[in-house]
Amino acid sequence: MLLERLCNAASPSAYEGEMREIIKSEIKDYVDEVKVDRMGNIVAHKEGTGKRILIDAHMDEVGFIITGYNEDGTLKFSSLGLVDSKVVPCKVVSLGEKRIPGVIGLKPVHLQTKEESEKNIQLSNLCIDIGAKSKEEARSIIPLGEYAVFTTRFEYFGEGLIKAKALDNRVGCSALIELLKEKYNCDLYGVFSVQEEIKDRGAYIPAYNIQSDIVLILEGTICADMPNVGENLKVTKLKEGPAISIMDETSIFDSNIISEIKNIAVEKGIPYQIRKSTAGNNNGGSYIMNGDSTNVITLSVPSRYIHSSISVCSIEDYENTIRLAKEYLKSL
Repeated sequence: MLLERLCNAASPSAYEGEMREIIKSEIKDYVDEVKVDRMGNIVAHKEGTGKRILIDAHMDEVGFIITGYNEDGTLKFSSLGLVDSKVVPCKVVSLGEKRIPGVIGLKPVHLQTKEESEKNIQLSNLCIDIGAKSKEEARSIIPLGEYAVFTTRFEYFGEGLIKAKALDNRVGCSALIELLKEKYNCDLYGVFSVQEEIKDRGAYIPAYNIQSDIVLILEGTICADMPNVGENLKVTKLKEGPAISIMDETSIFDSNIISEIKNIAVEKGIPYQIRKSTAGNNNGGSYIMNGDSTNVITLSVPSRYIHSSISVCSIEDYENTIRLAKEYLKSL
């Protein structure tokens, strides 16, 4: 399955090379042109005579970057993107293109003082153990600036669910690849963007260069359908369809397009839900602020536990996101 290959790829922010190569090989036979811009974004063009439509899906995942060495051979690190420090300890990671294995270490609970056990975990108090015995050995194995990602593998489980790392935003990338395989009247640009997880940097260039009429963001978004979360905070729910965003921290999305997509969903019998919270953001803000159009909309696949070592989504929601986006494009 394409989504499995994408989820298992290691491509944190600014190190999207593995994803880039997979995507280029998947789309080359379905588009008229494929370019990689100076930031590393893939820009695929399917020529058409209608409106200029840009679909964006970011390639990067949250991860870590190596910032130094401890005397005992363990590694110092910082996050690439927003990662809750509480979910980081004792996770398995791989480092760099060679996939060097490592474990994120934490002082054992038996040795923690009461104060240590009660306060928030700081990444600066953690380390990555690669089995090295000294600073010199660690330096010879892992260079400064090397990246690390979680190693959770893609698996099916439950009834129609998948669990994997990086569903944010491998679901969006996989959906965009599938959309590019179809024919439309619109002049379509597919942008697989870089560095979304570090302040949406990658999208600035295609926003300026392409100057589209409409921008559609495909994303894996917060899903909080959990027993300890109030109903008003259950941003999205699994198996209730793709989520349509009204607003987030950097964007107010186009109400006319929202209405059009909702009408198409009803007409075609495609379930959908409205994303309930304005928390979080995506590349939409970059396109609104740097492009020629404020006609921006986001369709998301609800994904539990994002920005951690594992996330969960529904295959049905993923497939219905593709269906709804495809029907919208055919309507233009």
